[in-house]
Amino acid sequence: MTMTDNSENWRSSGACRSADPDLFFSVPGHGPAEKQIARAKMICAGCGVRRECLEFATAHDQTYGIWGGTTAEDRQRDRRRRRRAAAAAAKRAVAA
Repeated sequence: MTMTDNSENWRSSGACRSADPDLFFSVPGHGPAEKQIARAKMICAGCGVRRECLEFATAHDQTYGIWGGTTAEDRQRDRRRRRRAAAAAAKRAVAA
């Protein structure tokens, strides 16, 4: 399934569908957040649409919650890494 498919199709197959949504939107640093995040990531680890979920979160700049087994901080770190890699590649292309 790709982003060009109906965006709702993958959601109905998510392993999280029957889980408590609050588990995926815990507030870091408050209460049992670390355990909730770990539990949410465990659910995502066995999900058949994890990639589609992460693609959705990335394409729609989801800044909260666990999506595709990643936290907002994980996704932000990945975006920075990709921007740095793209900038370095552009710099090498100009220098060549």
